[in-house]
Amino acid sequence: MNWLYKLERRFGRFGIPNLMLYVAAGQAIVWLVIMFAYYPLYFLLSLNRSGLFAGQVWRLVSFVFLPPLTTNPIYVALEIYLLYWLGSALERTWGSFKFTVYFLLGIVGAWLGCLITGSAGNTALYYSLFFAFAYLYPETQLLLFFVVPVKVKWLGWISAVLYLLQWIVAPLGQKLAMLAGLLGFWIFFGKGGIGRLRQKVTDYRRRKAWQNQWRQ
Repeated sequence: MNWLYKLERRFGRFGIPNLMLYVAAGQAIVWLVIMFAYYPLYFLLSLNRSGLFAGQVWRLVSFVFLPPLTTNPIYVALEIYLLYWLGSALERTWGSFKFTVYFLLGIVGAWLGCLITGSAGNTALYYSLFFAFAYLYPETQLLLFFVVPVKVKWLGWISAVLYLLQWIVAPLGQKLAMLAGLLGFWIFFGKGGIGRLRQKVTDYRRRKAWQNQWRQ
């Protein structure tokens, strides 16, 4: 991961603070427009190869802001909030620049998937956020159905198994696209990156513990 630290020293100012806040706000606005004003907007923002080849370059970014396609506002609000919470936690741990790079790698993975299969969504990109959080904070508890406390590591394993099962039954092109969608996760947590990221998290926790001591 030396390349990442070198990039940060040179281009760290280009990190986007509160990136997930913009993404979450964008998804909420797009959902409102789709549900109450202009449903075809969904298809204008989606990422597909034919649209890109027709010069609709905004699709390279706009697909990130596509919300869950459901009429249930509570479900949409919860999913958007969860994505914001996950992304914000990762940004606090890594810093704005590293998190921005991680997110952009997921976008690039979606582009590759689009070129391979003809279209791609943002599902794998947001899977990569959850997998990263589950790896870094396995003991964190979430309330399943707002009642049952479950450690994130178990939800991470369940999600990974479900993703793997989808990958097994998918055709070859889709298999490649699903792997590409997790590009950020493979690069950040692949060989050579795990130890450094683990040390980064350890240092972050020590700093927080030290700060909390002085606040008491």
